[in-house]
Amino acid sequence: MSGTTPARVAVVGIHGHGASHVRAVDELEEQGTARLSAVVDPREPGPDGPDAPWFPTLGDLLTAQDEDARPDVVVLATPIHTHLPLARAAMEAGVDVLLEKPTATSLAEHAELIAVAERTGRRCQVGFQTFGSHALPAAADLVARGEIGEVLGVGAVGTWVRTAGYWARAPWAGHRRLDGRAVVDGVVTNPLAHAVATALRIGGARTTDDVAYVDVDLWRANPIEADDTSAVRVVGTDGTRYGFGLTLCASDRTPARVLVLGTEGELELEYEHDVLRLRTPRVVAEKAYIRTSLLEDLLAARLDPEREILCDVRETGAFMRVLDAVRTATDPSPIGADHVEWLGEGDDRHPVVRDVAQWCERVAREQRTFSELGAPWTT
Repeated sequence: MSGTTPARVAVVGIHGHGASHVRAVDELEEQGTARLSAVVDPREPGPDGPDAPWFPTLGDLLTAQDEDARPDVVVLATPIHTHLPLARAAMEAGVDVLLEKPTATSLAEHAELIAVAERTGRRCQVGFQTFGSHALPAAADLVARGEIGEVLGVGAVGTWVRTAGYWARAPWAGHRRLDGRAVVDGVVTNPLAHAVATALRIGGARTTDDVAYVDVDLWRANPIEADDTSAVRVVGTDGTRYGFGLTLCASDRTPARVLVLGTEGELELEYEHDVLRLRTPRVVAEKAYIRTSLLEDLLAARLDPEREILCDVRETGAFMRVLDAVRTATDPSPIGADHVEWLGEGDDRHPVVRDVAQWCERVAREQRTFSELGAPWTT
Protein backbone atom coordinates (compact mmCIF):
# COMPACT_ATOMS: atom_id res chain seq x y z
CA MET A 1 0.00 0.00 0.00
CA SER A 2 3.02 2.22 -0.30
CA GLY A 3 2.22 5.67 -1.63
CA THR A 4 -1.51 5.45 -0.88
CA THR A 5 -3.46 7.70 1.47
CA PRO A 6 -3.96 5.99 4.84
CA ALA A 7 -7.49 4.67 5.25
CA ARG A 8 -9.58 6.43 7.88
CA VAL A 9 -10.73 3.84 10.43
CA ALA A 10 -13.22 4.43 13.24
CA VAL A 11 -13.66 1.99 16.12
CA VAL A 12 -17.15 1.65 17.59
CA GLY A 13 -17.11 0.26 21.11
CA ILE A 14 -13.72 1.05 22.62
CA HIS A 15 -14.07 -0.47 26.06
CA GLY A 16 -13.36 -4.16 26.55
CA HIS A 17 -12.36 -6.02 23.38
CA GLY A 18 -12.69 -2.84 21.33
CA ALA A 19 -9.50 -1.54 22.92
CA SER A 20 -7.53 -4.20 21.03
CA HIS A 21 -8.92 -2.86 17.75
CA VAL A 22 -7.76 0.64 18.67
CA ARG A 23 -4.27 -0.75 19.27
CA ALA A 24 -4.38 -2.58 15.93
CA VAL A 25 -5.22 0.65 14.09
CA ASP A 26 -2.39 2.42 15.92
CA GLU A 27 0.02 -0.23 14.63
CA LEU A 28 -1.25 0.23 11.08
CA GLU A 29 -0.81 3.98 11.47
CA GLU A 30 2.87 3.39 12.16
CA GLN A 31 3.00 1.47 8.87
CA GLY A 32 1.24 4.30 7.03
CA THR A 33 -1.73 2.20 5.91
CA ALA A 34 -4.45 3.49 8.25
CA ARG A 35 -5.19 6.11 10.86
CA LEU A 36 -7.69 6.26 13.69
CA SER A 37 -10.13 8.91 12.48
CA ALA A 38 -12.64 8.64 15.35
CA VAL A 39 -13.89 6.52 18.23
CA VAL A 40 -17.52 5.89 19.12
CA ASP A 41 -18.82 4.85 22.51
CA PRO A 42 -21.60 6.01 24.86
CA ARG A 43 -18.89 6.51 27.49
CA GLU A 44 -16.43 9.26 26.71
CA PRO A 45 -12.79 8.10 26.75
CA GLY A 46 -10.77 9.14 29.76
CA PRO A 47 -7.64 11.30 29.63
CA ASP A 48 -5.56 8.25 28.69
CA GLY A 49 -7.96 7.25 25.92
CA PRO A 50 -7.34 7.22 22.15
CA ASP A 51 -6.09 10.40 20.52
CA ALA A 52 -9.01 10.77 18.13
CA PRO A 53 -12.33 12.63 18.01
CA TRP A 54 -15.02 11.00 20.16
CA PHE A 55 -18.68 10.54 19.22
CA PRO A 56 -21.34 9.04 21.50
CA THR A 57 -23.14 7.22 18.64
CA LEU A 58 -22.33 6.00 15.17
CA GLY A 59 -25.08 8.23 13.80
CA ASP A 60 -23.31 11.26 15.26
CA LEU A 61 -20.11 10.26 13.48
CA LEU A 62 -21.73 9.49 10.12
CA THR A 63 -23.50 12.86 10.07
CA ALA A 64 -20.54 14.89 11.37
CA GLN A 65 -19.29 17.83 9.32
CA ASP A 66 -15.66 16.96 10.12
CA GLU A 67 -14.39 15.26 6.95
CA ASP A 68 -11.20 14.11 8.68
CA ALA A 69 -13.27 12.13 11.19
CA ARG A 70 -15.53 10.52 8.59
CA PRO A 71 -14.32 6.92 8.17
CA ASP A 72 -13.62 4.73 5.19
CA VAL A 73 -13.93 1.68 7.46
CA VAL A 74 -15.66 1.14 10.79
CA VAL A 75 -14.79 -1.60 13.24
CA LEU A 76 -17.87 -2.66 15.22
CA ALA A 77 -16.90 -4.15 18.59
CA THR A 78 -20.37 -3.91 20.10
CA PRO A 79 -22.96 -6.30 21.62
CA ILE A 80 -24.38 -8.82 19.15
CA HIS A 81 -27.90 -7.37 19.13
CA THR A 82 -26.48 -4.07 17.80
CA HIS A 83 -24.59 -5.63 14.89
CA LEU A 84 -27.30 -5.41 12.23
CA PRO A 85 -28.44 -1.81 12.80
CA LEU A 86 -24.91 -0.46 13.14
CA ALA A 87 -23.48 -2.38 10.16
CA ARG A 88 -26.49 -1.42 8.05
CA ALA A 89 -26.07 2.28 8.92
CA ALA A 90 -22.37 2.18 8.07
CA MET A 91 -22.77 0.40 4.74
CA GLU A 92 -25.66 2.65 3.71
CA ALA A 93 -23.37 5.60 4.41
CA GLY A 94 -20.78 4.16 1.99
CA VAL A 95 -18.47 2.73 4.66
CA ASP A 96 -16.90 -0.74 4.71
CA VAL A 97 -17.30 -2.76 7.92
CA LEU A 98 -15.25 -5.09 10.10
CA LEU A 99 -17.93 -6.66 12.28
CA GLU A 100 -16.97 -8.53 15.42
CA LYS A 101 -18.25 -12.08 15.75
CA PRO A 102 -20.83 -13.50 16.08
CA THR A 103 -22.32 -12.09 12.90
CA ALA A 104 -25.90 -11.43 14.02
CA THR A 105 -28.62 -12.74 16.32
CA SER A 106 -30.57 -14.77 13.75
CA LEU A 107 -30.59 -16.13 10.23
CA ALA A 108 -33.06 -13.39 9.28
CA GLU A 109 -30.64 -10.70 10.45
CA HIS A 110 -27.79 -12.44 8.64
CA ALA A 111 -29.80 -12.45 5.42
CA GLU A 112 -30.52 -8.74 5.84
CA LEU A 113 -26.81 -8.00 6.34
CA ILE A 114 -26.03 -9.81 3.09
CA ALA A 115 -28.79 -7.90 1.30
CA VAL A 116 -27.44 -4.55 2.54
CA ALA A 117 -23.90 -5.45 1.48
CA GLU A 118 -25.09 -6.44 -2.00
CA ARG A 119 -27.34 -3.39 -2.38
CA THR A 120 -24.69 -0.91 -1.28
CA GLY A 121 -21.66 -2.66 -2.78
CA ARG A 122 -19.82 -2.35 0.53
CA ARG A 123 -17.67 -5.02 2.12
CA CYS A 124 -18.64 -6.60 5.43
CA GLN A 125 -15.85 -8.64 6.98
CA VAL A 126 -16.78 -10.67 10.08
CA GLY A 127 -14.22 -10.93 12.86
CA PHE A 128 -13.52 -14.65 12.93
CA GLN A 129 -9.78 -14.00 13.18
CA THR A 130 -8.95 -17.65 12.61
CA PHE A 131 -10.05 -17.27 8.99
CA GLY A 132 -6.86 -15.27 8.49
CA SER A 133 -4.69 -18.15 9.72
CA HIS A 134 -2.43 -19.68 7.07
CA ALA A 135 -2.96 -22.99 8.88
CA LEU A 136 -6.44 -23.30 7.35
CA PRO A 137 -5.37 -23.57 3.70
CA ALA A 138 -2.50 -25.81 4.84
CA ALA A 139 -5.00 -28.16 6.47
CA ALA A 140 -7.17 -28.15 3.35
CA ASP A 141 -4.12 -29.00 1.24
CA LEU A 142 -3.18 -31.95 3.48
CA VAL A 143 -6.72 -33.31 3.25
CA ALA A 144 -6.80 -32.85 -0.54
CA ARG A 145 -3.52 -34.73 -0.86
CA GLY A 146 -4.97 -37.67 1.03
CA GLU A 147 -2.56 -37.44 3.94
CA ILE A 148 -5.22 -38.65 6.40
CA GLY A 149 -7.17 -40.77 3.95
CA GLU A 150 -10.93 -40.34 3.63
CA VAL A 151 -12.41 -37.80 6.02
CA LEU A 152 -14.73 -39.46 8.53
CA GLY A 153 -15.70 -36.35 10.48
CA VAL A 154 -14.68 -32.94 11.74
CA GLY A 155 -14.81 -31.93 15.38
CA ALA A 156 -13.97 -29.17 17.81
CA VAL A 157 -13.09 -29.38 21.48
CA GLY A 158 -13.19 -26.34 23.75
CA THR A 159 -12.69 -26.77 27.50
CA TRP A 160 -12.41 -23.32 29.05
CA VAL A 161 -13.04 -21.69 32.41
CA ARG A 162 -15.25 -18.66 32.99
CA THR A 163 -15.86 -17.11 36.41
CA ALA A 164 -18.80 -15.31 38.01
CA GLY A 165 -17.09 -12.04 37.12
CA TYR A 166 -17.26 -12.97 33.44
CA TRP A 167 -21.04 -13.36 33.56
CA ALA A 168 -21.39 -10.06 35.45
CA ARG A 169 -19.30 -8.01 32.99
CA ALA A 170 -22.21 -6.67 30.93
CA PRO A 171 -26.04 -6.57 31.12
CA TRP A 172 -26.36 -8.96 28.16
CA ALA A 173 -23.76 -11.51 29.33
CA GLY A 174 -25.19 -14.98 29.84
CA HIS A 175 -28.57 -14.07 28.35
CA ARG A 176 -30.52 -15.64 25.52
CA ARG A 177 -32.87 -12.68 25.41
CA LEU A 178 -32.75 -9.18 26.86
CA ASP A 179 -35.55 -6.60 26.83
CA GLY A 180 -37.46 -8.72 24.35
CA ARG A 181 -34.56 -9.03 21.88
CA ALA A 182 -32.41 -12.03 21.06
CA VAL A 183 -28.90 -11.87 22.52
CA VAL A 184 -27.83 -15.53 22.14
CA ASP A 185 -24.80 -15.27 24.42
CA GLY A 186 -23.47 -18.68 25.36
CA VAL A 187 -20.54 -21.04 24.94
CA VAL A 188 -21.43 -22.07 21.38
CA THR A 189 -22.17 -18.64 19.99
CA ASN A 190 -19.68 -16.37 21.74
CA PRO A 191 -16.53 -17.47 23.62
CA LEU A 192 -16.07 -20.68 21.62
CA ALA A 193 -17.74 -19.48 18.42
CA HIS A 194 -14.32 -19.60 16.76
CA ALA A 195 -14.16 -23.35 17.38
CA VAL A 196 -17.48 -23.86 15.59
CA ALA A 197 -16.81 -21.47 12.71
CA THR A 198 -13.27 -22.73 12.11
CA ALA A 199 -14.29 -26.39 12.08
CA LEU A 200 -17.09 -25.65 9.60
CA ARG A 201 -14.70 -23.68 7.40
CA ILE A 202 -12.09 -26.45 7.36
CA GLY A 203 -14.80 -28.99 6.57
CA GLY A 204 -16.02 -26.92 3.63
CA ALA A 205 -19.27 -25.59 5.12
CA ARG A 206 -19.46 -21.85 4.50
CA THR A 207 -22.95 -20.75 3.47
CA THR A 208 -26.37 -21.53 4.88
CA ASP A 209 -26.94 -23.93 1.98
CA ASP A 210 -23.91 -26.00 3.02
CA VAL A 211 -25.69 -27.24 6.17
CA ALA A 212 -28.34 -29.95 6.05
CA TYR A 213 -29.30 -29.94 9.73
CA VAL A 214 -28.11 -29.06 13.24
CA ASP A 215 -28.74 -30.86 16.55
CA VAL A 216 -28.00 -29.02 19.81
CA ASP A 217 -27.76 -30.35 23.36
CA LEU A 218 -27.56 -27.31 25.66
CA TRP A 219 -26.70 -27.36 29.37
CA ARG A 220 -25.67 -24.94 32.09
CA ALA A 221 -23.92 -25.22 35.45
CA ASN A 222 -23.92 -21.48 36.12
CA PRO A 223 -27.04 -19.59 37.29
CA ILE A 224 -27.47 -17.97 33.87
CA GLU A 225 -30.02 -18.09 31.09
CA ALA A 226 -27.62 -19.22 28.33
CA ASP A 227 -25.66 -22.44 27.81
CA ASP A 228 -22.17 -22.93 29.25
CA THR A 229 -21.72 -26.65 28.44
CA SER A 230 -23.02 -27.85 25.09
CA ALA A 231 -22.76 -30.47 22.40
CA VAL A 232 -23.63 -29.73 18.78
CA ARG A 233 -23.87 -32.06 15.80
CA VAL A 234 -23.96 -30.65 12.27
CA VAL A 235 -24.38 -32.59 9.04
CA GLY A 236 -23.38 -30.85 5.85
CA THR A 237 -25.26 -31.15 2.59
CA ASP A 238 -22.21 -33.00 1.28
CA GLY A 239 -22.58 -35.56 4.09
CA THR A 240 -19.71 -34.33 6.25
CA ARG A 241 -20.40 -34.85 9.96
CA TYR A 242 -19.32 -32.31 12.59
CA GLY A 243 -19.25 -32.63 16.38
CA PHE A 244 -18.59 -29.76 18.78
CA GLY A 245 -17.98 -30.45 22.48
CA LEU A 246 -17.74 -27.13 24.29
CA THR A 247 -17.71 -26.02 27.92
CA LEU A 248 -16.82 -23.05 30.10
CA CYS A 249 -16.90 -25.28 33.18
CA ALA A 250 -13.65 -27.24 32.86
CA SER A 251 -11.19 -27.77 35.70
CA ASP A 252 -8.45 -26.06 33.65
CA ARG A 253 -8.44 -23.95 30.50
CA THR A 254 -6.87 -25.87 27.63
CA PRO A 255 -6.20 -24.71 24.04
CA ALA A 256 -9.27 -25.05 21.86
CA ARG A 257 -8.77 -27.57 19.05
CA VAL A 258 -10.28 -28.46 15.69
CA LEU A 259 -9.96 -32.11 14.63
CA VAL A 260 -10.16 -33.54 11.12
CA LEU A 261 -10.54 -37.30 11.49
CA GLY A 262 -9.61 -39.60 8.62
CA THR A 263 -9.30 -43.29 7.80
CA GLU A 264 -5.48 -43.02 7.88
CA GLY A 265 -4.80 -40.37 10.48
CA GLU A 266 -5.93 -37.03 11.81
CA LEU A 267 -5.22 -33.30 11.80
CA GLU A 268 -5.34 -31.20 14.93
CA LEU A 269 -5.43 -27.41 14.78
CA GLU A 270 -4.83 -25.34 17.91
CA TYR A 271 -6.42 -22.32 16.31
CA GLU A 272 -5.54 -19.89 19.10
CA HIS A 273 -1.87 -20.44 18.33
CA ASP A 274 -2.13 -21.36 14.61
CA VAL A 275 -0.41 -24.68 15.29
CA LEU A 276 -1.29 -27.56 12.97
CA ARG A 277 -0.42 -31.18 13.79
CA LEU A 278 -0.53 -34.17 11.45
CA ARG A 279 -0.71 -37.64 12.98
CA THR A 280 -0.63 -40.80 10.84
CA PRO A 281 0.96 -44.25 11.25
CA ARG A 282 3.75 -42.96 8.97
CA VAL A 283 4.45 -39.51 10.36
CA VAL A 284 3.83 -37.12 13.23
CA ALA A 285 4.52 -33.50 12.33
CA GLU A 286 3.78 -30.06 13.76
CA LYS A 287 4.06 -26.58 12.27
CA ALA A 288 3.14 -23.07 13.43
CA TYR A 289 1.71 -20.67 10.86
CA ILE A 290 1.33 -16.92 10.59
CA ARG A 291 -1.97 -15.10 10.49
CA THR A 292 -3.21 -12.28 8.27
CA SER A 293 -5.05 -9.53 10.15
CA LEU A 294 -8.66 -9.25 9.02
CA LEU A 295 -8.45 -5.46 9.16
CA GLU A 296 -5.34 -5.44 6.97
CA ASP A 297 -7.07 -7.86 4.60
CA LEU A 298 -10.11 -5.56 4.38
CA LEU A 299 -7.92 -2.52 3.71
CA ALA A 300 -6.04 -4.41 0.98
CA ALA A 301 -9.33 -5.44 -0.64
CA ARG A 302 -10.41 -1.80 -0.79
CA LEU A 303 -7.47 -1.20 -3.15
CA ASP A 304 -8.19 -4.25 -5.31
CA PRO A 305 -11.82 -4.70 -6.41
CA GLU A 306 -11.10 -8.27 -7.56
CA ARG A 307 -9.76 -9.39 -4.20
CA GLU A 308 -12.05 -11.50 -2.01
CA ILE A 309 -11.98 -10.80 1.71
CA LEU A 310 -11.13 -13.63 4.08
CA CYS A 311 -14.35 -13.69 6.10
CA ASP A 312 -17.10 -12.24 3.96
CA VAL A 313 -20.43 -12.02 5.78
CA ARG A 314 -21.89 -14.36 3.15
CA GLU A 315 -19.47 -17.10 4.20
CA THR A 316 -20.55 -17.09 7.84
CA GLY A 317 -23.89 -18.61 6.89
CA ALA A 318 -22.97 -22.11 8.05
CA PHE A 319 -22.05 -20.75 11.48
CA MET A 320 -25.30 -18.79 11.54
CA ARG A 321 -27.24 -22.04 10.99
CA VAL A 322 -25.69 -23.26 14.26
CA LEU A 323 -26.39 -19.99 16.07
CA ASP A 324 -30.01 -20.03 14.93
CA ALA A 325 -30.42 -23.60 16.14
CA VAL A 326 -29.15 -22.50 19.55
CA ARG A 327 -31.43 -19.44 19.51
CA THR A 328 -34.58 -21.43 18.73
CA ALA A 329 -33.81 -24.39 20.99
CA THR A 330 -35.41 -25.06 24.34
CA ASP A 331 -33.64 -23.19 27.14
CA PRO A 332 -30.54 -25.01 28.45
CA SER A 333 -31.13 -27.61 31.14
CA PRO A 334 -29.42 -27.15 34.52
CA ILE A 335 -26.69 -29.64 35.39
CA GLY A 336 -27.44 -31.31 38.72
CA ALA A 337 -25.46 -30.16 41.74
CA ASP A 338 -24.09 -33.66 42.31
CA HIS A 339 -22.16 -33.36 39.01
CA VAL A 340 -20.67 -29.92 39.76
CA GLU A 341 -17.92 -28.70 42.07
CA TRP A 342 -17.63 -24.98 42.80
CA LEU A 343 -14.18 -23.44 43.21
CA GLY A 344 -12.97 -19.96 44.16
CA GLU A 345 -14.63 -17.03 45.88
CA GLY A 346 -16.44 -13.87 44.82
CA ASP A 347 -15.89 -12.88 41.18
CA ASP A 348 -13.43 -15.80 40.83
CA ARG A 349 -16.03 -18.41 41.78
CA HIS A 350 -16.69 -20.91 38.99
CA PRO A 351 -18.23 -24.35 38.51
CA VAL A 352 -16.39 -27.46 37.33
CA VAL A 353 -18.48 -30.18 35.70
CA ARG A 354 -16.90 -33.52 36.55
CA ASP A 355 -15.12 -35.26 33.66
CA VAL A 356 -16.52 -32.71 31.20
CA ALA A 357 -13.30 -32.60 29.14
CA GLN A 358 -13.51 -36.31 28.33
CA TRP A 359 -17.16 -35.98 27.27
CA CYS A 360 -16.35 -32.97 25.05
CA GLU A 361 -13.60 -35.02 23.38
CA ARG A 362 -16.04 -37.83 22.65
CA VAL A 363 -18.58 -35.43 21.15
CA ALA A 364 -15.93 -34.13 18.75
CA ARG A 365 -14.62 -37.55 17.77
CA GLU A 366 -17.92 -39.42 17.52
CA GLN A 367 -20.21 -36.56 16.38
CA ARG A 368 -22.77 -37.50 19.00
CA THR A 369 -24.36 -35.32 21.66
CA PHE A 370 -23.89 -35.57 25.43
CA SER A 371 -27.36 -37.08 25.77
CA GLU A 372 -26.71 -39.68 23.07
CA LEU A 373 -23.39 -40.58 24.69
CA GLY A 374 -25.01 -40.92 28.11
CA ALA A 375 -23.05 -38.24 29.93
CA PRO A 376 -23.99 -38.62 33.62
CA TRP A 377 -25.61 -35.19 34.01
CA THR A 378 -28.03 -35.99 31.15
CA THR A 379 -29.61 -39.07 32.69
